Amino acid sequence: MAPSTYYAAKSRAPSVRSKRDAVMAPVLRRLWEENYRVYGARKIWKAAQRAGHDIGRDQVARLMRAEGIEGVRRTKRVRTTRPVPGVSRHPDLVGRQFTAEAPNQLWVTDLTYVPTWAGVAYVCFIIDACSRIIVGWRVASHMRTSMVLDAIEMARWSRGTTLAGLRCHSDAGSQFTSIRYGERLAEIGAVPSIGTVGDSFDNALAETVNGYYKAELIRGPAREGRPWKTVEDVELATLSWVHWHNNTRLHG
Repeated sequence: MAPSTYYAAKSRAPSVRSKRDAVMAPVLRRLWEENYRVYGARKIWKAAQRAGHDIGRDQVARLMRAEGIEGVRRTKRVRTTRPVPGVSRHPDLVGRQFTAEAPNQLWVTDLTYVPTWAGVAYVCFIIDACSRIIVGWRVASHMRTSMVLDAIEMARWSRGTTLAGLRCHSDAGSQFTSIRYGERLAEIGAVPSIGTVGDSFDNALAETVNGYYKAELIRGPAREGRPWKTVEDVELATLSWVHWHNNTRLHG
């Protein structure tokens, strides 16, 4: 390299691109920190646009690489469905079409679990397929039918006492084939629905929410590898995550 080239580079004024990068890099990191450190390039780009920043997706991806930040990755989940042999199922009223034209037409629900030092915490979510809002949820130290009924009661409290025409879709777990579950839905005017094939695609929307709940909160970057100590800790953290999920989180 010629000496003149070296000194020319040393004395050259910063480019417009480098100035722009210096401004936007802290903005992108702040958006990443504010959203549980789970957003990848696409959602950081959308979040930046929502915040009023004119920035391209490629620039977001480049700056995220330079800052050493990335979106969370999902891992394989463990099945918690425990069907009871010989028990009749409710019909499948969804047929893997997890769409709705208005709220309170289709709810989907499922269970997942979180290991803690004090035992296993079981989590039930009820999601409205129209808006992806979690309308009811429950964290408990057991996976009996009563926890599902508690989640339904929260959803009923938030959406109304009677919900005629509502379908509540689930897998074939024993909680969702129980008499008490069917009776409680009938009381609010809803009808139960259960997938017929018996794989994850039959309840794909609820499985998806469980998957990114585990990836974003339970094993998320904000945890930094720390284990959960008690069921109450999981419940309190889930309360904050559900509020973020319903009011701030970007959805596809």
